[in-house]
Amino acid sequence: MDPSGAEASRLTQSLVEPRRPPVRRRLSHPRRSVLRRALGTADVVGLSLAFALSTVFFADRHPQADHVRPLLEAVLFVCTLPFWVAFANLLGLYERDDARVDHSTVDESLAVVALVTVGIWIVFLVSWGTKVVAPELDRLVSLWAFALVLVLAFRGLARHIVRRLHFYVQNGLVVGAGHVGQLVARKVQHHPEYGIRLVGFVDENPRSLRADILDLPVLGGSLDLPELVAEHDVDRVIVAFSGQPDARTMATVRSLRDENVIVDVVPRLYELVGLRADLHLIEGLPLLTVPPARLSRTSLLIKRCVDLVGASVVLVLTSPLLLVTAIRIKRESPGPVLFRQTRLGANMKPFTLLKFRTMTLHTSDEEHREHIRSTMSSTATVSANGTYKLQRDGYVTRLGRRLRESSIDELPQLINVLRGEMSLVGPRPCIPYETEFFEPHHFDRFLVPQGVTGLWQVTARASSTFGEALEMDVAYVRGWSLGLDLRLLLRTPFVLLRQRKATA
Repeated sequence: MDPSGAEASRLTQSLVEPRRPPVRRRLSHPRRSVLRRALGTADVVGLSLAFALSTVFFADRHPQADHVRPLLEAVLFVCTLPFWVAFANLLGLYERDDARVDHSTVDESLAVVALVTVGIWIVFLVSWGTKVVAPELDRLVSLWAFALVLVLAFRGLARHIVRRLHFYVQNGLVVGAGHVGQLVARKVQHHPEYGIRLVGFVDENPRSLRADILDLPVLGGSLDLPELVAEHDVDRVIVAFSGQPDARTMATVRSLRDENVIVDVVPRLYELVGLRADLHLIEGLPLLTVPPARLSRTSLLIKRCVDLVGASVVLVLTSPLLLVTAIRIKRESPGPVLFRQTRLGANMKPFTLLKFRTMTLHTSDEEHREHIRSTMSSTATVSANGTYKLQRDGYVTRLGRRLRESSIDELPQLINVLRGEMSLVGPRPCIPYETEFFEPHHFDRFLVPQGVTGLWQVTARASSTFGEALEMDVAYVRGWSLGLDLRLLLRTPFVLLRQRKATA
């Protein structure tokens, strides 16, 4: 046998196959089982309470001496509960928290609507089929409404409780300490609500670590990954780009199959992969389809209808708050109540954006220009307050600081929405000079109306650089759907509440 050929074979094998420690069967992280049980309990409690409320509301329909019928109805409803839970599991309502670290109850609201609607049909069919009780339409409608509200409420409460337990946090490793790997680490550390505690990086040839993640060590190379998973009790591995060959990366990830570890992979060309990217197969080969960024006329019409209804309702409900805020601004400092600034809307059409004035008059924009320039790169460093937001405390009024913390200063933008200059959800309307720093693909953000809230505002806000915010705006346009808009609208109040608690 040719010695050189044997040596080459050994080298190839060592390149592809990572060293494996003795297989250690890891038990499932308690976060998974406890949260699933908590969500299942929340569903059962919410449904049971909804049934009880609908029974109480229609109790006067039954003769007072008839005690059998309510009991039979309760027994039949309890018998249907396993079908509710089974269908919820079929809809993935107990699995998505593992797959998506940023998953929230709002994100699954449409699935809960499907669950409750199908469940009501099950109750109807059981009632009609057994002939024991007669299904009453108005009572079924009330049960549907109660169940929808209570199931969502109890699921939200269950997540709120479980995510604050100490064992909810997973230990995580990032494979690849290059630019993308370090960016992933920084984003994870800025979101403790994800429940991931990073223990370090795995990379043979790491880059110098950026200043905001210096506390994360490089623990070893990819061949050490199985041992590191066992040593640090790692539950989640995030595979970013590293300098090692792809064959070795795949073999390394496959070596974790016996370790019960969740693996997240940052896709190549991730900048192009939007929320609507579709995964399909050609003879087993997975392909990601990136749809066109431009919205159809029908989509824009639907979006406009939602804007008109939503903005009108919110303006009416908040009109007392708007009046009180305007009076206080006028009393506290000289100048107009509203701040007016030229921004760029859909198709880069200029319009005058309205906000409550939060700063003193005659403030220069040069400092803001320099801030935008310095935060275009994801390698930019955070300011003294741990965010990428420009601090101009010397110019912000005392009331203005409170308005900014609560985002009340942005409520006048609802007038822009009614005028058709903005949308409730969309990219942040940018100042004309900000386009000086755009990359060509960033101009895709102008294919839709600019928004009061959006993907960047809900998921990152001041914890992202200006360049990253632009990428999220483009991702929103490429991944637009009515469901996405509704989820972002529903999540916005919770984000503002969490932000206010953090600054309190």
